[in-house]
Amino acid sequence: MKTLVANTKLEAVIKKVEKEGILAKGIVDALKEIREIAKKEEDPLVTKVLRLTYEYLTENQTFDVEGQYDEDEEGNEYPIEGIEDQENLSYLLNLLIQADHKINREEIKDYRSALKRALY
Repeated sequence: MKTLVANTKLEAVIKKVEKEGILAKGIVDALKEIREIAKKEEDPLVTKVLRLTYEYLTENQTFDVEGQYDEDEEGNEYPIEGIEDQENLSYLLNLLIQADHKINREEIKDYRSALKRALY
């Protein structure tokens, strides 16, 4: 994200998730608030991923989304399995802090696709 306010709020959510877990009180509300900032920053990818994330958390009470991929020697991608929900959500939120970074954007797009498949 582009503003200090947004990144500070994201960092606070990450700390809360790491300390209390993905179902910590106020996580969904905080993500909704950060989404409003993303709208003002005019970043549709981040805006969408934040919405899909809090919808997924609300609907499933977990964050078992397969959004992280690894690559083998031939260049084939496959989802990384066995990632804890808490670690998975923290990873995504950390990507959002530097959402303008090219590699981060690609990974955020992977999460967007995985969330859309899971929700719809």
